[in-house]
Amino acid sequence: MKPHILFADDEAAMRELLSEYFRQKGYDITAAATGQAAMRLADTGHFDLAILDINLADENGLQLLGYFKANFPKLPVVMFTGLPEGDELLDQAMARGASGFMRKTDSMDDLLAAVQVYLPKP
Repeated sequence: MKPHILFADDEAAMRELLSEYFRQKGYDITAAATGQAAMRLADTGHFDLAILDINLADENGLQLLGYFKANFPKLPVVMFTGLPEGDELLDQAMARGASGFMRKTDSMDDLLAAVQVYLPKP
């Protein structure tokens, strides 16, 4: 069975790009455009990892992280950010239980490596 990733990002191009990339690498991925959609998907499906944009248009990524940690405490949650290194929000996310983070400026291979820390290769 392929590992299943939930990916929440409000940028359509980013959702499409990463979804296609991870599918080509053998992962199942379900994308959500909003925090509300990500919560609904998590409540009704099984995921092995969540990737959450820290700056979603409809919701603060930290609040969404809190929801995931409260309701799915064993689910690894990787925060996805375009924020610069050392940003306070990213530090807060790690302090609140994020498993790790990926930067939107990282190469696709670096993003894949970050995910593989928490998931086996398919």
